Amino acid sequence: MTKDNSAAKETVTLTNNSTGKTIELPLLAGSVGPKVMDIRSLYSAQDIFTYDPGYMSTGSCKSAITYIDGDAGVLLHRGYPIDQLAEHGDYLEVAYAILKGELPNPAQKAKFVNDVTRHSMVHEQINFFFRGFRRDSHPMAVLCGVVGAMAAFYHDSIDINDPHHRMIASYRLIAKMPTVVAWTYKYAMGQPFIYPKNNMGYAENFLHMMFATPCEEYKVSPVLSRAMDRILILHADHEQNASTSTVRLAGSSGANPFACIAAGIASLWGPAHGGANEAVLSMLHEIGSVDRIPEFIAKAKDKDDPFRLMGFGHRVYKNYDPRAKIMQKTCHDVLNELGVHDEPLLKLAIELERIALSDPYFVERKLFPNVDFYSGIIFRAMGIPTSMFTSLFALARTVGWIAQWNEMLTDPDQKIGRPRQLYVGAPKREYVPLHQRA
Repeated sequence: MTKDNSAAKETVTLTNNSTGKTIELPLLAGSVGPKVMDIRSLYSAQDIFTYDPGYMSTGSCKSAITYIDGDAGVLLHRGYPIDQLAEHGDYLEVAYAILKGELPNPAQKAKFVNDVTRHSMVHEQINFFFRGFRRDSHPMAVLCGVVGAMAAFYHDSIDINDPHHRMIASYRLIAKMPTVVAWTYKYAMGQPFIYPKNNMGYAENFLHMMFATPCEEYKVSPVLSRAMDRILILHADHEQNASTSTVRLAGSSGANPFACIAAGIASLWGPAHGGANEAVLSMLHEIGSVDRIPEFIAKAKDKDDPFRLMGFGHRVYKNYDPRAKIMQKTCHDVLNELGVHDEPLLKLAIELERIALSDPYFVERKLFPNVDFYSGIIFRAMGIPTSMFTSLFALARTVGWIAQWNEMLTDPDQKIGRPRQLYVGAPKREYVPLHQRA
């Protein structure tokens, strides 16, 4: 491989040693980050293609929404650092930026909040749709079904070639997801649905629909409302992860937005993706008590032991997860507000956090508590059941999925997704009639 450093354009030259054929492939440069080799002409010119399981070295699209530098611990939405957004903004302000590219001015924000708020009710027949599910259904199963079914209720906004339809569908999904997630919880609990209130903020309204009952007035704690708002911000988008790529792949076929988001929810349901904070709670249950922590720390350090500390380190971030610092502060704010430090599982989590931040083994390997570690503790303290954790992740991520879907549809390079494969099956062979087979 050689590199052409000419001023006109930068290219990479690939030579096939078996044929002697060479090809020059252009290098593309983003606004930040490493350069990218454009291999679109490789197959037609050389009759070869690349093999990259998990797409670890393959860019599937151009995007201006989110940038991650895992080595430096950087996460930017539209160029804005995540810590600044979470510290100073609110979820709908961040959602506006993710959707539209810039933070809103006061008038733009007021209109956006008003528009989203007034889409928060769902069609009344969706109320009855829930009754088709068993009460003990996993919330993600219900969420997949209800969101996918929205295309049948809101068919006036599924023309993906109409920018106005796309905008209405986007607002509807962002607005209605808290209602659907809260109703999923209420249905499992056997409690009556609580309808959204237009005089409440986004996170406050969600918590009210989750925990209020018709029996008495329920006042949402400002500390818990702010904590939930931050959790939503910190999970709003995360570049081309499995669920986002799924939304884009589904959308590349021309599928309607509700179907695409339902596909993203299905992908998020996988324990390797959205189930990480559930895994943290499962691990804490396995450890059981503070006095057993040394035993499990030893197991985590033993390379021959399959046990791993869940919620520590991150596949992308090789430094401290920038979201975790904010989540750590939020976690302690919630624990102080609720006064639940003595709850055994939370005491266990706090001690694990202390060890991970001070033990040289974890510090040297950068195995710091990540965003999933803290979010699981917060949800536990707030009384949210473990089975609902991934549904809350889906609620937060909806705006990112919608923004990525919109961006894909307006990309002139967009094509229907069609990955290649390295075929390792039988070569061509002749059919043998049944009576001749041994």
